[in-house]
Amino acid sequence: MLDHAVERLLRRDRLVVLTGLVVMTLLAWAYLVTLTLRMDMGEGVSSMAMLKSWDALDAATMFVMWAVMMVGMMVPSATPMVLLYAHVLRSRAGDAEPLVPTSAFFGGYISVWIGFSAAATGLQWGLEQAALLSPMMVSTSPKFAGLILIAAAAYQWTPLKETCLRHCRSPIWYLSTHWRDRAGGAYLMGLQHGAYCLGCCWLLMALLFVGGVMNLFTVAAIAIFVLAEKAAPLGRGMGRAGGGVLVIFGMVMILGL
Repeated sequence: MLDHAVERLLRRDRLVVLTGLVVMTLLAWAYLVTLTLRMDMGEGVSSMAMLKSWDALDAATMFVMWAVMMVGMMVPSATPMVLLYAHVLRSRAGDAEPLVPTSAFFGGYISVWIGFSAAATGLQWGLEQAALLSPMMVSTSPKFAGLILIAAAAYQWTPLKETCLRHCRSPIWYLSTHWRDRAGGAYLMGLQHGAYCLGCCWLLMALLFVGGVMNLFTVAAIAIFVLAEKAAPLGRGMGRAGGGVLVIFGMVMILGL
């Protein structure tokens, strides 16, 4: 049994960590909403996207957009793992301060998605140059969009997806099998967890090129699906069922039905 002092510290840690994650998520969504409103008025990213080629500022703007979007989409699904990590640290160390290692753990996790954001920015540039993506960041080819849908659906049934999702759906098992001490170890743990998370979700993120990179409904739908797949009791079944739905929509788009 934990003594009352440690229990109080556990409650405080949970409040501090949860507040930080919630605030970060809300700020990310506020940025996305603001950016979308500017696009609707013909400003900001939409004006930049009308250019035939990007300069360094354009690329940086798109990278920031992707990075903030990944924070808004992925932090909610990572929250249970981060909270559990902070709890385990406090329970193991008692009076030791867990917030620095917890920040390092989260930093490792989000580093993976920042790296993904850089790759997504490059892919977006390539698709625009190939005329497969419109200035409003939506696929211009129904067949290309259909192929993305089918690829994302097929991946839902692969052993790699299963392996990555198992790590994400089992926080206790993950921490018990990947534990490392100190802030450096925490960062590596977060990096590993982020890699498994990326393995779960990278093709789902490609659906943004179908529904619209800055379509908030698409962004929110993918974020909710990812959260449910990782945290809901029937999440794995939901993921497989979602794959079936994506196949149907993909075939409809390819066949032009």
